[in-house]
Amino acid sequence: MGAFFAVSVMPIFLPRWAGTQRTPQHDARLGLNLAFMAGAINAGGFMAIGYYTSHMTGVISAVADDLILGQLALVSAGLMMVVAFLLGAMCTAILVNMGRRQRLHGRYSIPLLLEASLLALFGLIGHKWAFDTPMAVPMTALLLSFMMGLQNALITKISNSVIRTTHVTGLVTDMGIELGKLIYINTATHPRAKRVRANRGRLKLHASLLAAFLGGGILGAWGFQRFGFLTALPLALWLLLLALRPLFFDFRVRRNLRRWQRRRSQIRLRP
Repeated sequence: MGAFFAVSVMPIFLPRWAGTQRTPQHDARLGLNLAFMAGAINAGGFMAIGYYTSHMTGVISAVADDLILGQLALVSAGLMMVVAFLLGAMCTAILVNMGRRQRLHGRYSIPLLLEASLLALFGLIGHKWAFDTPMAVPMTALLLSFMMGLQNALITKISNSVIRTTHVTGLVTDMGIELGKLIYINTATHPRAKRVRANRGRLKLHASLLAAFLGGGILGAWGFQRFGFLTALPLALWLLLLALRPLFFDFRVRRNLRRWQRRRSQIRLRP
């Protein structure tokens, strides 16, 4: 009875933003949630290991500096973070395309589910062992970089490259472009068709994403300072809730399909 209630009723109360039936509003809401999550993981990760794991521009710059300074160990660590970010993005592409081949409604939920699992693992392991081993910090940096690549590729793929949740430089650049258009003065001699107009919807979206990333960063830093690695657990839970509704839908579809196939086979076996 409890399982029936969970499968039939609970999905009604879960967010539907990760499904395949999408609108620009779904993209924006999922993007805001993931930007908040990226800010929290990035800031919390820095408090934990001293690295910003979503900032690949900074990582590449650090690799160049360390190479000139002869810090080959740091060069290797930076390159491994870039590779981990790249592998995360590749993993999202593979999982989403596999889900598309299987015609899954929850194809976008699978990377979210994986990220939630890795984030929970990060919180539990960090809380249990407190990173006492020498390899804990580099392995954690790789794990968080992988998660950031996973997440950024997901929202990029969903929104057709309109939204990115970890690329704050791009957000600020796009905001600057739209603000420049907004304050540009069109003279009366300009033809109406060629007048410069700001995309206010795009400006609002990017400003909201920036605010969400900042808010997540503040919460992540405060939470880690106050509660330590356990801060990752509610973040993982929220990612899980974002992923569940489409997965419940796929579960019901396949359950009903199996029932139909079983009934059909029983009808064929009747004398």
